[in-house]
Amino acid sequence: MIMKKLNLLLSILLVASMVLLGACSSKSSGNSDEKEITFMFRGGEDEKTAYTAAIKKFEEQHEGVKVKIINTDADQYSTKLSAAVSGGNVPDVFYLDSGSIANYVDNGIIRDITEDVEKADFDLNSLWQFGVDIYRYDGQTSGKGALYGLPKDVGPFALGYNKDMFEKAGIPIPDKDKAYTWDEFLKVSQDLTQDTDGDGEVDQWASGFNATWSLQSFAYSNGASFLNEAGDKVTVDTPEFAKSLQFFSDLSNKYNTTPNASQAETLDTYQRWMNGELAFFPVGPWDMSTYAKLDFEYDLMPWPSGDAGKSVAYVGSLGLVVSEMTQYPELATELAIYLSADEEAQQTLLDAQVQIPNLVDMAEEWASDTESAPSNKQEFLDIVQDYGVPYPTFATYNSQWLDEFWTNITPVVQGKKTAEEYLKEIQPKMQKLLDEANEQAKMSK
Repeated sequence: MIMKKLNLLLSILLVASMVLLGACSSKSSGNSDEKEITFMFRGGEDEKTAYTAAIKKFEEQHEGVKVKIINTDADQYSTKLSAAVSGGNVPDVFYLDSGSIANYVDNGIIRDITEDVEKADFDLNSLWQFGVDIYRYDGQTSGKGALYGLPKDVGPFALGYNKDMFEKAGIPIPDKDKAYTWDEFLKVSQDLTQDTDGDGEVDQWASGFNATWSLQSFAYSNGASFLNEAGDKVTVDTPEFAKSLQFFSDLSNKYNTTPNASQAETLDTYQRWMNGELAFFPVGPWDMSTYAKLDFEYDLMPWPSGDAGKSVAYVGSLGLVVSEMTQYPELATELAIYLSADEEAQQTLLDAQVQIPNLVDMAEEWASDTESAPSNKQEFLDIVQDYGVPYPTFATYNSQWLDEFWTNITPVVQGKKTAEEYLKEIQPKMQKLLDEANEQAKMSK
């Protein structure tokens, strides 16, 4: 989930409170020779267990160093991080979504780690370039300039499918090297949507996509986008975007290959996928430990291609950033580097099945294993290297302009309003909020 970014006024107040309090979270313990730094992150039990193990090894390698772990679930992380910042108690090392880097840099909350990384005993080029560059910021443009974080991970959102369902229906398994077109996807979806128990009600559907994370694949593959290249114009009011959003809605309301709103309220699509009732569902690397327990075999396939002739998928990242207020800047940066790039730490996280490795060579070796599920792990890497796009708010100063889109999309998803009608009315509202965000960015310099 993408963390709500602090607006400019709040950020100024937060930084002021930090200065007034003069606080920082790192401290010396009762033992004057021991240094303590804090690490704040989010994740479930599998991720907590893996990071605890990795940090224990870090402590073993650094005599007299204690890392205090602060863990929250994903839904609470944004609120608790904001509270920590406003209280002047910023963790020494913490997760930050890539879209918030500019805001946190401009308000003096996180430090430039470029020199520390350059002096460190590891090759920055051994990490995914996308995962590194997304944490750069030159004071004007995100993705360029100084380094303010390292990737905790790269998160490609691949398209998963229920292999057992295909085999039972006698439908050829999707080609891992050749994407369906959206028309082909619809045809297969209609074949897979069935009343399996003969009671007159559909109990097996093709798909259950969440618009927030999947609509990009529909729109971008048709040549549509949320923003122009300069990042100053909302571009959803186009025929290409309308076609894409309407098709997304029609999967449920016209073709009945996706559970409709009332059916989804009875049982959400995630649970239906887990129950083996859906043929297609997005899969992130963080899902692997959970999906290892599925009662059916699943695998990954390319996202369908649209009028632009290519597949497109969302790829995100969470960053490991270091507080500007930390008492131990070099040690805190060393922890961030260790969690992002140390081979042993990455192996610990990989074994826990909570992410793909940040180290490219390790990831490629892992993906070459086609025996363990998912067999086509290469699809994750293809998204990172080839056809992944970051979340639309990556290079904008806040997310309010895009929040407006998601907040009001329900009538389209429910089939009560056409995509064309919705996009014409929402574009000016989004544009106004984007203009305000760009103005905030100018004022913060």
